[in-house]
Amino acid sequence: MDAATIHRRRWIGLLVCCLSLLVIGLDNTILNVALRTLADDLDANTGQLQWIVDGYTLVFAGLLLTAGSLGDRYGRRSALSAGLVVFCAGSVLSAFATAPIHLIGTRSLMGVGGALIMPSTLSLLTSLFPDPKERARAIGVWAGVSGIGIAVGPLLAGWLLEHYSWHSVFLVNIPVTLVALPAGYFLLPNSRAETSSKIDPVGAVLSIVGLVALVFAIIEAPVKGWSDPTVASAFVVAVMVLGTFVWWQLRSDHPMLDVASFRTVASPPPAWR
Repeated sequence: MDAATIHRRRWIGLLVCCLSLLVIGLDNTILNVALRTLADDLDANTGQLQWIVDGYTLVFAGLLLTAGSLGDRYGRRSALSAGLVVFCAGSVLSAFATAPIHLIGTRSLMGVGGALIMPSTLSLLTSLFPDPKERARAIGVWAGVSGIGIAVGPLLAGWLLEHYSWHSVFLVNIPVTLVALPAGYFLLPNSRAETSSKIDPVGAVLSIVGLVALVFAIIEAPVKGWSDPTVASAFVVAVMVLGTFVWWQLRSDHPMLDVASFRTVASPPPAWR
């Protein structure tokens, strides 16, 4: 896809990115309304209900950085397409889950899809909108759609549960992904990062372990208490592993995250007059 075609289709491309992102925003809140129904139909206890929600969050957060890096290296449209396929498959499997443990697993699969979708949609905006002013406007729309999905989720879930079964809260993702998938393939550029295409497996493992430990500690702390040994240990692991990740990224010749780009040169405050 040449630059002129990308420029002509940039606003339609933004619509496709927002549509792809919408399923993540909806899924983050739509399930919460259905938890009581799930508890009754699947005979799920409180701990299982918590992991039906948190399993998705753990996988999503743990893979987010790695998935974004893979998209930058091998094609952001390809990562988006793969994410939509995985998310749709996870939604179908979740809709037909027959036990809490099955739903925990299928929700975790949806987390893999979500981790591929979110960073790829944002990265694609850099290719679609090279002009800084238009890009800022597009990112504002992108963020707004994410917020709309989060807000609409509970309302949509309530309506679906009133008229249909809990299976519908997962099946509603399917038509959205089936529209976004071909639209993305034909309308979005398969852009890549201009830097090294080599994989950083050490950085990927460190980021996944560190982020999962951090998110796990944050999830469990309100339940078990901040001084609980499990929570404290998870925080210690997160700090140590993420610290090692930063150290490795600063020394790697092909880092998955350019940590040095976060450095800022402190400027002296303006003199008082």
